[in-house]
Amino acid sequence: MKTQHLQAIWKITEELRGAEQLEAALSSGLEIIADVISCEEGSLWLLNAEDSRLYAVVNIGKNDITGISIAKGQGIAGSVVDSGDSVIVEDCSKDERFSSSVDEETGFKTKSLICVPLKNSYETLGCIQLINKRDDSLFTRDELELCENFASLIAIAMEDRGVSLLPQKKKTPIITLRNVIKEYPSGDGKLRVLKGIDLDIYENEFLVVLGESGCGKSTMLNIIGGMDSLTEGTLTIDGKDFSHPTEHDLTEYRRNYIGFVFQSYNLMPNLTAKENIEFISEICQNPMSADEALAKVGLTQRAGNFPSQMSGGQQQRVSIARAIAKRPRVILADEPTAALDFQTGQEVLMLVEDIVKNQGTTVVMITHNVEIAKMANRVIKLKSGKVSSIRTNAHPMAAADISW
Repeated sequence: MKTQHLQAIWKITEELRGAEQLEAALSSGLEIIADVISCEEGSLWLLNAEDSRLYAVVNIGKNDITGISIAKGQGIAGSVVDSGDSVIVEDCSKDERFSSSVDEETGFKTKSLICVPLKNSYETLGCIQLINKRDDSLFTRDELELCENFASLIAIAMEDRGVSLLPQKKKTPIITLRNVIKEYPSGDGKLRVLKGIDLDIYENEFLVVLGESGCGKSTMLNIIGGMDSLTEGTLTIDGKDFSHPTEHDLTEYRRNYIGFVFQSYNLMPNLTAKENIEFISEICQNPMSADEALAKVGLTQRAGNFPSQMSGGQQQRVSIARAIAKRPRVILADEPTAALDFQTGQEVLMLVEDIVKNQGTTVVMITHNVEIAKMANRVIKLKSGKVSSIRTNAHPMAAADISW
């Protein structure tokens, strides 16, 4: 085995050994393999013995296929699970085992792939697929061996931990971005910040967006929130094209559909906590009362305080109260815990958890804190203006159990 491949296996072994959540380690492992063999997509499919269907439970690449299922024996993945044999397919369009059902659902084009079974001592659990070399070259036997070693590590980890990654039903997106590009003037040319974002945001989920500074996280959030416009691509809200809204549409959208929570709180210093909420509520349809919103964040006793009379954590809770008072479908949060100490940050996360679980609101949060990602339903990683991976947490952690 090549030195580069040995190093990848060692790194994955360390990831699996030290991970608190197996899903996160599996996603990281797939990313490592995909980088080493330079392919576009990777996925882990698990077999549900009850219905004899394979479910995509971990996915890297721009297309979120988690939750999609195929019958055992269907397509190349189903055939590999059925036979227990690894395959390299050089041209999927000419392989009689290939089924285009997943491609038709996602819009992705599968040209070539590696597929290896995921087996423990007793049975075949599922399979791993690596799809499309980035330079359109063919997969090699060395790369197949690397994937087989990765599959063995996964099977051992799952058996040791007794982990079951339960399939989740595919949800209907309320916000959809397709090939979203954002450019800004830069000197004599243009700076392309977003380079083709494809993302679905679902109702009643906690979605965390990770990525290094400058990767386009805030730009993407601003476009979703109607605070910036896309250059190319499509933004869909509840099935309606919102790529180029009118000023009236934007105003109504920001007032009634979206709530905002920022790192810097953005409270008006000359208004009390209650007045800060009332200021926003007065321009919304069917708002929650300021008293009710403050009660939900535990600040009833601070209603008459000005921002300067409150701690950072209390100001952030007022900011959250202001957002939920609008009864929005989606709350966008940009680093809401970054300026807070651990205990206060955890209190804010518990509020976020309650908003998603008990109020049915979707929360999209940008953060640099990878620990927060453990409590998300899904974790999106951005890299150089593109979605590099999408991971679904089968078992999100409670905010009270998060530590950093």
